[in-house]
Amino acid sequence: MTETNSAWNRVRGIAPVSLCDWPGRVSCVLFTGGCNLRCPTCHNGGLAWTWQTLPVLGRKSFLEDMRRRRSWLDGIVLSGGEPTCVPDLENLLADLKTIGLPVKVDSNGSAPDVLERLLVSDLAQTLAVDVKGPWNRYPELTGGMSEASARQSLQEVFALALAHPGRVYFRCTKVPALSAADLTRTRAQVPEKLPLVFQEFVPPPEK
Repeated sequence: MTETNSAWNRVRGIAPVSLCDWPGRVSCVLFTGGCNLRCPTCHNGGLAWTWQTLPVLGRKSFLEDMRRRRSWLDGIVLSGGEPTCVPDLENLLADLKTIGLPVKVDSNGSAPDVLERLLVSDLAQTLAVDVKGPWNRYPELTGGMSEASARQSLQEVFALALAHPGRVYFRCTKVPALSAADLTRTRAQVPEKLPLVFQEFVPPPEK
């Protein structure tokens, strides 16, 4: 498989050092292009929808650089876009595993079967999954994902989290459209035993 046809072709951004993307860890963040949702408040819209216009991050140079820097990093975060949309995602994560650092994958939770494979294969040690809001607000909050699809997908991810204690946590961004009542309903739809972190909304960069 050539690099241009591999999952590495979707890696279109990097934050060499982050203190906030994996709570409690100093991490390097890779950003993959492409997403199956159209959230109007997306902070990484360019990566999500026009990723082809961004430069490719080379596999070989990245892996070499990470092996030099791994002694002062605590982990690698794979974010997006939506990583579960990436073809050959497992191959990309297998490459990251060779660095010898734990990996966290950020996801919108729409592909629970993919997330399960990542946990079972230990290609990802931690998953951070977004809960956008109450089920009935999903069409608006995601640009079209139905209430039924959101409920079914996320409930499967909740079950996955309960089956793998401590490896999956959930996040809800307090976007302007969500009221205090919406946030209360969002917490109520996540099983009590599972962590849900409410994070502040940061407006997308101006185009």
